[in-house]
Amino acid sequence: MTWARAAFCAAFFLALAGGSPASSQDITLRSPDGAVEISGMLLGFDGEFYRVDTKFGELTVDGSGVICDGPACPNIDTYVAEVLFSGASSMTEVLLPALVEGFARRQQMEARRIQLDETHFLYELVREGVERPAARFEFHVTTTDEGFADLLANEADVVLASREIRPEERQRAMESGIGDLTEPNRSRVLALDALVPVVTLTHPLREISTTDLARLLSGEITNWALLGGPDAPVTLHLPAAGSGLSQAAEDRLLRPLGAQPDADGPGADIRRHSRSGDVARAVGDDPFGIGFTGFAEIAPARALTLTGSCGFSLSATRRTIKTEDYPLTAPLFLYLPARRLPRMARDFLAYTRSDPAQIVIRRSGFVDQAPEEIPINDQGDRFANALLAAGPEIALPELRAMTQALAPLARLTTSFRFEPGSARLDAQSRSNVAQLAGAIATGTYDTRRLLFAGFSDGQGPAADNLRIAEARAGAVRDAVLAAVEPGLADRVDIGVAAFGEALPMACDDSDWGRGVNRRVEIWVR
Repeated sequence: MTWARAAFCAAFFLALAGGSPASSQDITLRSPDGAVEISGMLLGFDGEFYRVDTKFGELTVDGSGVICDGPACPNIDTYVAEVLFSGASSMTEVLLPALVEGFARRQQMEARRIQLDETHFLYELVREGVERPAARFEFHVTTTDEGFADLLANEADVVLASREIRPEERQRAMESGIGDLTEPNRSRVLALDALVPVVTLTHPLREISTTDLARLLSGEITNWALLGGPDAPVTLHLPAAGSGLSQAAEDRLLRPLGAQPDADGPGADIRRHSRSGDVARAVGDDPFGIGFTGFAEIAPARALTLTGSCGFSLSATRRTIKTEDYPLTAPLFLYLPARRLPRMARDFLAYTRSDPAQIVIRRSGFVDQAPEEIPINDQGDRFANALLAAGPEIALPELRAMTQALAPLARLTTSFRFEPGSARLDAQSRSNVAQLAGAIATGTYDTRRLLFAGFSDGQGPAADNLRIAEARAGAVRDAVLAAVEPGLADRVDIGVAAFGEALPMACDDSDWGRGVNRRVEIWVR
């Protein structure tokens, strides 16, 4: 293949977007024999590849096969990989710094933190005995909304989001040539968080229903007396309006009711905080306050348990978040544009999926994605709830058969749930498909049994729910196996079972409760 053909095969078309571009000046890339040349405006250089705006469009060209001529040509010998991350404050201030420092240790480099201003800081990664840094990772501490805006404005390379990308953001990204940010190689779940209602430590309230949380957000409840508390006005503390956690609260709690947050209603007192970590601190000092914060940022306040009318309750714990049993689980995302990042950035992103990185995530207060096995003896509350919820359609023989089938196994924290009103897996579950497929491919479950167990909500006839649960379990199994290279799953005994509505996790009287109950669990022996 000629150099020209190789260059154009290696090039791909992108939008006029790039993180940390070089000077916007013309350059010329020539083959060593001078027979072929490409001229245009240099958009970026990642230490290996040039991105150039040419008359053919935007091209990415392997730098090892060309000679660069022009005032904007980078000095390869002094090149420093630069990447800018922008987005949710909980990720930029806590999680990513911990991961960068962990990555630097694995690479035997020093991570030097430099504060640029109130909302910007960077890490220089420096090898021992070398004065010039190998990379600079800069962070913009802002909101999920602003993170996507920075990417579209060519002011960020990676978005840190505490919610999924919205349809309008996805459309703008595609129109800008950044690519479809919902594709598997453009987005990933980095860690797990949860939306947690909190009050001050001395507050008498210990639990609250999701219905009452929605009424608080909508401005319908403005006095604690309506919740069995003192006759005092409620102060509602929330992250900034552009925060992913704040938007998640509105999406999860208000959207099913067709309501909107009311900051100006009669007696309403909603206070927004630019940093998500400030919510719990403000609530901790406010005897009449209640707030929504992330699982990693509860202190110094106290979390409330979620309840339902049927008597079930669910608390935010590392295990209930990892299994998605807690209904307000909030995955934390990385979104990447359709362009090549520097090698050091790619190495860092690969590190974030490693086992050592999962330990760093857990120690940072967030919930990692490493699967854990939960013995049936540790699940007494779930099975007690099943007995309490038993009725004419789910009688004792069905519960006995389920218990006999599951007793020899342990439940994996890897679970699968679905988007509201859809058969499509939700974001965390789509990530779990890749994680479980990878574990099967690498031999983690060789010679063991994996049982895909389907469960349903209690709406409709029990027989129909059983069939639906079995179909969902089979669909999840097929999705996992489709992600495994042929032949590698033959070493694992894989089965499907369905138990319908026999093991409810929450009350069926709300959308969120039914969503929690519709799931596929993985049991292992």
